[in-house]
Order: sequence, then structure tokens, then C-alpha cells
Amino acid sequence: MRKIVHAPQAVLTTPAKPVEKINTDIVSLVKDMEKTLNVQVDPQGVGLAAPQVGVSLSLFIAKPNPDGEITVYINPKILETSSVTPPKPSKRKSHRLEGCLSIPLIWSPVTRPTKVRVEYLDLTGKKHQKWVQGFMAVIFQHEVDHLNGILFTQRALEQKRPLYEEKDGKLNKLEY
Repeated sequence: MRKIVHAPQAVLTTPAKPVEKINTDIVSLVKDMEKTLNVQVDPQGVGLAAPQVGVSLSLFIAKPNPDGEITVYINPKILETSSVTPPKPSKRKSHRLEGCLSIPLIWSPVTRPTKVRVEYLDLTGKKHQKWVQGFMAVIFQHEVDHLNGILFTQRALEQKRPLYEEKDGKLNKLEY
């Protein structure tokens, strides 16, 4: 298991280096990251990029469902984006707030494309290209941003979206 690095550590705002070779060090890092992600509760993590554990390498893991499998994405790229018309929001959730394990207790309704065509290597070195959409598209974009040295709060500020701080179970709008 690894310790999660919190902002403003430089590793979080510096573009990560590509993984040159998938070797035992990379496999060990992924296993440590899986353990680290699996113990995250309140909030539960759905993705973790190598820079978030202090390693400047272009890889992340994702687990969009609590009972789902963890998927490994090495040297991921977003090739194309598309916004499909989202379904009508339910009365329970009018919009989803984005957060980050490296910026605890801060949330924002960041707007992202709903569908992305991606390319990445898996842990065996096999190259994949596919479309991901919905929640997984958001996770993919958030984690690729990490690998490019961009935090979700920067996206929120660029989009002039509000930031909220969670305190005593309530969300308070931050003034900036």
C-alpha cells in the first residue's frame, strides 16, 4: 500500500513520464495502488493515478463500481471526445460532483465530455482502443488530467464552476 499524496505536492502538477517497459516494478506499483484504492472509504475512490502515490509515471487504475474489478491503464491517451445527450436527471441526483483523493473534502460539478475514445496498454502490454462513456468517461478524463499535471480544481476554475468544501457533513461554497 502507498500513501496518497495531497495537493500542493509538485508531483501532482507535473506531467508524468511514459512507462517505457512493463516489468516487475510496474506490476508491484499497480498491486500497491490497488491496495491503496481498495481501502479508501468516505469517500470511496474510483480511480488512482501513479502521481497520486508519488510516482511520476503515466498509469492509472480505475474501479467505477464498489464490487467491480480494478482495470489498469498504462500510457493512456484520449483520442477523441463526444458529448451524447445525457438521460434526464433523476430527482435524487440533479448533477454529480467530482472530487479527488489528493484534494480531500473539495468537490465541484465539473463538466466533461460524456463519451471518449481512448487508447492504452494493459498490464500485459496489449494495446487497446475503445469508446468509454458515462461515469467511466469522467474517471478516464480525471485520471488522464492527473497524468498531465492537471487537477480537477483547475478544470472547475477554467469552467467558472463553484467549488465546495465538505465540513461536518455539509457542503459549503468556497469563495475565490
